Amino acid sequence: MTHTICIIEDDQAIVEMVESYLTKEGYAVSIARDGEEGLRKFKEAPEPFDLVLVDLMMPKMDGMEVIRRIRTNSLVPILIMSAKDGDIDKALGLGFGADDYIAKPFSMIELSARIKAIIRRATQYVNVEVRAAPEQHTLIMGDLRIDLDNYAVFKLEEPVKLTSKEFEILRLFAAHPNRVYTKAQIYSQVWNDDYYGDENVINVHMSRLREKIEDNPSEPRYIKTLWGIGYKWEGG
Repeated sequence: MTHTICIIEDDQAIVEMVESYLTKEGYAVSIARDGEEGLRKFKEAPEPFDLVLVDLMMPKMDGMEVIRRIRTNSLVPILIMSAKDGDIDKALGLGFGADDYIAKPFSMIELSARIKAIIRRATQYVNVEVRAAPEQHTLIMGDLRIDLDNYAVFKLEEPVKLTSKEFEILRLFAAHPNRVYTKAQIYSQVWNDDYYGDENVINVHMSRLREKIEDNPSEPRYIKTLWGIGYKWEGG
């Protein structure tokens, strides 16, 4: 199966380098030189993209706005490419709904590894075999119902729209109540990658997850913070 990737980037040198490498890797690549063109190509694509690579600083429409608009109706995996390596940019980008980021300059080997990992997780999240009800593995935790077989979450029987990473974090905690996870352990389990001490990735995803499942995210019922240690699930 050929995976399709939309690259939204205004730096010609980076575009040529990434496009050439990914094409050789077997991906089908579509290029947009600014945010407006990228959003238009995303909406008009005959088939949904498997991944969007987006720069933050672009003409006409910046990457943050592109991500925000894509996320209004799509859970397509989004990987930020940015020369801005500050914590604020990372947190803002991921807070708008990006799945991961890679800082410029980056190696093609690292980019390829991240793309493969993201697409693999997204494919697993979407293409789950739907089984008969008696065989489903479901967790009931307070007012949450977590259908592990069909990757679905319901709060008071209303569906909760989670990204693949948010679901994996929720499943990790709900399946192991009262177990404490450090940020490094969460990153290793969910991102399947080495942890480099960048706490913002975990913090932003935890914040987004709490906003979706908690009645009061500032006083969470389910996922508790153990300051200086990590998190654990206490609700149920």
